Amino acid sequence: MKDLFTTGEAAEVCRVSQQTIIRCFDSGRLQGFRIPGSKFRRIPRQNLIKFMKENDIPLDNLESGKKRVLIVDDDAEIVELIVDVLVRDGRFEIKTASSGYEAGISTQRFRPDLILLDYMLPDVNGNVVCQAIRENPEFANLKIIIVSGVVKQDEIDQLLKSGAEDFIKKPFNIAELTDKIATVLQIK
Repeated sequence: MKDLFTTGEAAEVCRVSQQTIIRCFDSGRLQGFRIPGSKFRRIPRQNLIKFMKENDIPLDNLESGKKRVLIVDDDAEIVELIVDVLVRDGRFEIKTASSGYEAGISTQRFRPDLILLDYMLPDVNGNVVCQAIRENPEFANLKIIIVSGVVKQDEIDQLLKSGAEDFIKKPFNIAELTDKIATVLQIK
């Protein structure tokens, strides 16, 4: 997901001429900044969204229409498998993280619709990650599916109480995984 736009990119997203974007930028109607030592302008994503809303410009050109999924697992083979399956599916934009720390940074930057979260990460367990996300109102609509080899029902129940929408046991069936993701995100 792009966080910074040139005037040409902003013009393409808004379906107007680059000159129109430059005039709006120069008049202060579209907030951004100039690259130090040059005449180049840059527009942060949030400023572009605000401008588009204020001017009744549809946001559909800004978004890919794909659901954003963050895969958090320290097992590189599992991550590679899930990424491959979801990219081929075509409905998802994917980012990955291999620790709770990386997951936190990626959640802030990538703004996923769903996190596929391994229960046992090298630095923290899934309960802690779920609770941290659920305590932040910014992520109220973020969905979480725990992926784990955990088999005890009381541990699964605890994960669901911590804020996960669903649980899938490793090893998993690929079709079952994509079905759960689609169900949780309410997509066809």
